[in-house]
Amino acid sequence: MDALQQGHAVVTADTGSGKSTRLPVWASEQGATLVIEPRRVACTALAGFLARQQGTALGEGIGYAVRFDMRCNSDTPLVFATPGMALRWLGEGGLQRFRTVILDEFHERRWDTDLLLALLQHQDHHHLVVTSATFAAEAVARHLQAPLIEAEGRRFPVTLQHEAKDERQMPESRHLAERMARAIKRALSQTHGPVLAFLPGRGEIRDTEQALGDPGVPVLTLHATVDAESQKAALAEDGGQRVILATNVAETSLTIPGVTAVVDSGLERRTHQRNGRTVLSLAAISQASADQRSGRAGRTDAGTAIRLWGRGAPLEATTAPEIQREELTELVLAAGCAGTPASALRFPDPLPEKAHNAALEQLQRVGAVDEAGVATGYGQRLFQLPIDSFFAHLISAMPDADTQGAMADLTAALSTRPRLFRFPDKEDQRRALGDWLPDPCDATTLIALLRNRPPAPLSVNNQARQEAHQLAGRIRDALALPGIPNEPVSNPDHLRRAIARAAPELVFVRREKRRQAMGNDAREVLPDEASRLPEEAEAALVLDEHSTPGKRGHRQTITIATCLAPVPLAILDELELGEVRFGEMRLEDGEPRVRRERLYANRVVSSEDTIPAGSELRNALAELILQGQLLPPVGDRVQADIQQWALYVALGHGEGAVPESAQQWLCQRLQALGVEEPGDESLLEPGDLAFEGIPEWERETFDRRYPRRISLGDLVMDVTYEPAARRITLDYRHGPRRTPPKRWELPSWKGWKIRYRRASKVVTVQ
Repeated sequence: MDALQQGHAVVTADTGSGKSTRLPVWASEQGATLVIEPRRVACTALAGFLARQQGTALGEGIGYAVRFDMRCNSDTPLVFATPGMALRWLGEGGLQRFRTVILDEFHERRWDTDLLLALLQHQDHHHLVVTSATFAAEAVARHLQAPLIEAEGRRFPVTLQHEAKDERQMPESRHLAERMARAIKRALSQTHGPVLAFLPGRGEIRDTEQALGDPGVPVLTLHATVDAESQKAALAEDGGQRVILATNVAETSLTIPGVTAVVDSGLERRTHQRNGRTVLSLAAISQASADQRSGRAGRTDAGTAIRLWGRGAPLEATTAPEIQREELTELVLAAGCAGTPASALRFPDPLPEKAHNAALEQLQRVGAVDEAGVATGYGQRLFQLPIDSFFAHLISAMPDADTQGAMADLTAALSTRPRLFRFPDKEDQRRALGDWLPDPCDATTLIALLRNRPPAPLSVNNQARQEAHQLAGRIRDALALPGIPNEPVSNPDHLRRAIARAAPELVFVRREKRRQAMGNDAREVLPDEASRLPEEAEAALVLDEHSTPGKRGHRQTITIATCLAPVPLAILDELELGEVRFGEMRLEDGEPRVRRERLYANRVVSSEDTIPAGSELRNALAELILQGQLLPPVGDRVQADIQQWALYVALGHGEGAVPESAQQWLCQRLQALGVEEPGDESLLEPGDLAFEGIPEWERETFDRRYPRRISLGDLVMDVTYEPAARRITLDYRHGPRRTPPKRWELPSWKGWKIRYRRASKVVTVQ
């Protein structure tokens, strides 16, 4: 309290010591207090716990604010909020009433909490309290120029058990559910209290729950989207022995009473950059996280922690902050919406320059921020939408209200966790889905499921569908779009083409040999087995994806595309994606013909014979001339003239520009002669393409001194000159002679090193 009177404070103490419950109450005695919690479940649970403890109605004395759920008003003295809500309030000036802002669980080092710390420090309107169970507290205290307050918690010894026989074995996902179930049952036999099991996500929680069967005690789940009743049961103080299957929300954000046994998978879902985009993948936790998790077993009594990896596994010491692992588009836009460019802020760790510049360029390209990095009106509108800025821009980039609305509905369905629908793998369910929605597109299927309940035997996650429907409505309201219709997308092809035009990087094509994989020019994905994308589809938009460990464990990742929308290969030509290359040039009926191919993701996606025009015509004609098919022997003469001119200039006999190649010079010369349309080549004369290099009166002497081919009767050789190295290479061309030439047989090349090359053998000419 003394530190808070003076300014900022940094507080570190063990998990479960009361940082998230005592500090907010004490701070609110000095004025309105905002507590920023990284997770929704922590916001609602902590606010509810304190409201009951303080005997006040939730939303009056103590409240919370999370997406789609706000139990507070402009007078509530103590409010728990997620970072996203706090950033939006800050941009609107809504944080002015709070005397103190507490940034809880700062050790997680999310980009939004790092940004909030930088913005609040920059504005200097609040007393800041930064709290955590464990992190480099001294560094943050120095950054804030604040005192560091440490409180030693009450700890009991925790016995560590490692399951892997190989001491160096890293955490892995193979047979995870079965291994977790065995370890949990053993933990139940070793303790009389709750068993807390850490898993990376809801899918793994579901699989482990099935693998457990009936362990004889209640099995509860705890994750970001769990309903209030399940959350209450998991956090109950007198719940007796039970199993709580949790994500890392239970690592530090919430304390589960009475736990004396922890089972740890050693895995988490963590963001990282892949080709400039942030993806979520399965990764091994850090040693600091492992210690946090095992410490949960020693809060009230001696406990046991069972770890599913080897005792000597080389875990990272700590997890790098998100700003060093992710793309920074959201951060740069959020800072700009708060009126301060990200480049003007002081962060606990510097922003990576490459990622910051890439984010700034992307936002400037779509008109979301100005040259200084401050948000435009368009950027402000994008940020107000509670979705990723990429999808917000994609909605705005749609050409009409119908496609904008459809994109809003799709974004809402993709942004909701858990997913509102899992595409069926049973034949009768797939048949029912096909009868209801014949269009084999994951994107339009999700839109239809958001708009209407599917027929039996299909089912959706009703809670997720309700949240997605609510989010879609909010997006439509913000953009003044019509309400959500009841019918599926009326023109799926029009929607898919609009998305491809707005974000061509989403277009992927099948690999020619590995048909199960798809790629664009930067990355590769594998379609989800549950995707509706037909096997015969050669191209698709990849609208959602996740990463998973490959066969070599967490050090290799595979990207699974979970929402695909088929598009025709022809769209790559329409969007001019990839690169165009020209195949063999030839004359047909006296006219040049060229095979034009479009290459995308190392695959030829279109090919046609064309009669070229403009630059393509000039390139074709130049190649035909150099091949000797047109105006022979002009091609040989031009190549020889340019080669000799380059040598002439390099030896200091003259000055002037040297063409990069004979092809380039011919194209430039043909352009100067006005060659634009098929038929123009019929007007060309050999003299039109004469290269004026070495003066005519010097040329014969120079060629004798520096020939390009030498014939010794029984040995013919091509000659290559390297003036900078003063080296000449003689390459065997033909002739019965088996021995190298002698120096006296060759021109008088004084001061040059001469070598003779035949096949792979190179010898010095003496």
